[in-house]
Amino acid sequence: MIALACDHGGYELKCLIKEHLLKKGFNIKDFGCDSEESVDYPDFAYAAAKAVVSGECEKGILICGTGIGMSIAANKVKGIRCALCSDTYSAHATREHNDSNMLALGARVTGCELAKDIVDAWLSASFIGAQHVRRLEKIRKIESEQ
Repeated sequence: MIALACDHGGYELKCLIKEHLLKKGFNIKDFGCDSEESVDYPDFAYAAAKAVVSGECEKGILICGTGIGMSIAANKVKGIRCALCSDTYSAHATREHNDSNMLALGARVTGCELAKDIVDAWLSASFIGAQHVRRLEKIRKIESEQ
């Protein structure tokens, strides 16, 4: 199950990404928002991030105007590694090297077709372990000291 959430700036792209994922056979849990009416992005990022951390959803995708606010909010949740990506290489690499469990996209800075390609690259990649395990453990240690 993939958690999907946006703010008003990401609503249109969220609808497109949701349709794209459903066509590919993914199960989606939509955490909103449900229109272009102004909302506060931390509320939606938090709900989706909590679903990922709890195991209710395996991964999550967040969308706002730039992707920055959503990624910052999600990364405040212990256990979340949300990567803001604007290209396919970074999306693929963040799964392989950082084992990211959430992806953030910027609807106002990323075109629709590129956004779908970024999502596909992110979902198709897997964590490769090796030296990256040691690095993730260091990130977890930093997180636990907060």
